[in-house]
Parts: sequence; structure tokens; C-alpha cells
Amino acid sequence: MKSHLSHKSGWIFSFSALGILAYLLPARILPSTQEFRQWILIAVIVLGGLPMVYDIVGDLLRGELGADALAVVSIVTSLLLKEYLAGSFIVSMLSGGAFLENYAVHSASSVLNALLKRMPKVAHRKAGAEISDMNVADIQVDDMLVVFPHEIAPVDGVVTEGHGTMDESYLTGEPFMMSKAPGSYVYSGAINGESAITIRATKRPIDSRYAKITEIMRAAEEKRPRLRRLADQIGGFYTPFALTMAGLAWALSGEPIRFLAVVVVATPCPLIIAIPVAIIGAISLSARRGIIVKNPLALEQIQLCRTAIYDKTGTLTYGEPALVEQITGTGFDADEVLGF
Repeated sequence: MKSHLSHKSGWIFSFSALGILAYLLPARILPSTQEFRQWILIAVIVLGGLPMVYDIVGDLLRGELGADALAVVSIVTSLLLKEYLAGSFIVSMLSGGAFLENYAVHSASSVLNALLKRMPKVAHRKAGAEISDMNVADIQVDDMLVVFPHEIAPVDGVVTEGHGTMDESYLTGEPFMMSKAPGSYVYSGAINGESAITIRATKRPIDSRYAKITEIMRAAEEKRPRLRRLADQIGGFYTPFALTMAGLAWALSGEPIRFLAVVVVATPCPLIIAIPVAIIGAISLSARRGIIVKNPLALEQIQLCRTAIYDKTGTLTYGEPALVEQITGTGFDADEVLGF
């Protein structure tokens, strides 16, 4: 299912699911005639299915023959043969898959939004003895900025005044408070300690370390993995094959319902949608665990990896060093050794 269908998949899925439920409910729960129930399913196909058919046909006209083409055939055929329940299930399946993809994209985007919200919107420019607030986006190289205690550094820069410490663990994984003095480098996104320091901006906000991290996250979400393209290409030979088998079933049985049955069973949208959902979900989960996936291609290739190289701190370790064992020489007391 193409992502451009996702924005309307929520209401289509809800509407189709409710319509199917209303059709299947026993008469004692939902008193109604069979004709009325049929009209409910027709409404599901017309109001929910035709917009999806329109989008998929647009893809076909652009030369993108995907497995979703079988869904178009299924929906149209179900209307012609008055098999409205089958058509409604196809609509529900397609919209449900697109809705899952949309949910996964939103989940991944929420991680990115959290990264963006963490950065300050206001910086403190220093001009002589005066300090004034300004938008972070307006910071230029060589601007003098004051970072007050416990604030987040808005840009990369060099300390010009003040002494203190900064927590850079969010950027480097190192658990230590890094000492800062005139001449020390400061990364955007680092949290200042107890003392105010003045820095000279060496980069614009969009070029700073933290901005590059969010840029990587955004690119990882938007980049379409090769494996998903391969899934779309499957439709190039799978769809004609499925339609041929459906045509043979109709020809050999003489019953057009056989054509619909084969096409409905052959519609592989759950398989197709599983790939982007898995990729985007993996990116989102990795981000929540502090792992940034620069290129989704790595997720496809990881099964082929035989050697891995890790940055130890914060990856293979907790990033919090601790004394777990003490071995002293003969004649030395452990507490006495620690006292030196």
C-alpha cells in the first residue's frame, strides 16, 4: 500500500470495520433486513473502496504495476458480482495495512519531534556588558552567547569566559561531566552545569552537532529502503500470474465467482505492508533506545553481517564505571589502598 493513502486510511478502516461488523451481527442484536445489510456493505465499498481504487489506478497509469492492482480487481469484481462482503474485507484489509503504516510513521516521527523539542528556542547574545534574548535560528558564526546553569547549549562553539562542566552524555554516551574552560569546545545539545559560561559560536544552528543528529533521524525515516522497492517489484510478475490463474479458474469452471475467489486470496497486501512497517518500526524502536539508524539499508543487510565493530561506552557497557573487584598485594589492606 502506497504511503499517500495513509492520510485517509484511518477513517476508511474504521468505517469498513464497523460496516462488516454491522453486517455480521445477529438479527437479535441489530434488527434489520438483509437488503439493508447489503446496502451497508455497498456503502463501505463505494465510500471507502473507490477512493483507494482511484489512488491505485493512478499508480498504474504512471506505470507502477504493484500487487495492489489485485485489490482494484477484487473490489471492482465484487461489486459486479454483488459479493459485497468479499469486497468490504479487501477494503478493510488495505486500509488497515495503510493505517498501521501511518501509525508506525507517526511513532517514528514522535521520536524525531522529541529530539527537536529538546533544543532551546531562545539563546542569550552578549554584546559588551549587555545580554539580550534572540531566536536560536538567528545565531550567526562568531556571535557571543551566554549559556546559563542547566541550560542546553544552542550551537557548537568555543568557551571564551567562565569555568564549569557540561553533560555531553546525550551526544557521546560518555557518563562524565566534561570540564569547560576558555578554549574548550562545546557541542550543541550538551547540558551546562552549575556555572554560566560564555561561548563564541563556531557554527550556525543548522550546522551544529545536534542538528546533524536530527537530520540523520529525519533522513532515516524518509529514505525508502531497497527491500520495500523489491516488494513493489514483485507485483510486476506476481499480479499478471495471479490474474492468469483467476482467469483459468473462471474458464475451467464457467463460474465468474471463481475468478473473484482466486483474486481475493491472491491479494498480498499484508505481506507488502509488513516490510515498511517493520523497517519504520525498527527505526522508531532503535531511536527510543538511543540507537540512530543512518540508513535503513543496514537493517536489510544485518542478517548478512559476520563481524560487528562497537563503540564500547554506552553500547556494550552502561556508561557508568564502577569498582566491582579489588585485588591488593600481600600485606596491603584494601581500604588503606583506596585511601591513597
